[in-house]
Amino acid sequence: MTPLIVRKQLLIAESEFNRAELVREFKVVSDDVHALTRRAKTVSSLASAVAVLIAGLTSSRREKAASPPTWVPTILKGADLIGAFWSEFRTRSKSCPPE
Repeated sequence: MTPLIVRKQLLIAESEFNRAELVREFKVVSDDVHALTRRAKTVSSLASAVAVLIAGLTSSRREKAASPPTWVPTILKGADLIGAFWSEFRTRSKSCPPE
């Protein structure tokens, strides 16, 4: 064999080795990209759920701040009822002479 033929065969072998190495590296990078995509989708889903939760809490806080607490109308109705009874009993006690 001449040195040129040997050199040519070595270059062909090296080329095949480089091609196989490139295919292997491409597969590794492709697998990493797929894994990263799955993680990004998971993080995106979690971020979306957290955003909905925060929006709900914020909305709930705004509603609570804008309207009085639920016990305030109950107390006002009770005070109105007590006031009505007080005026009714007061007028009756003035109109009825003591025995």
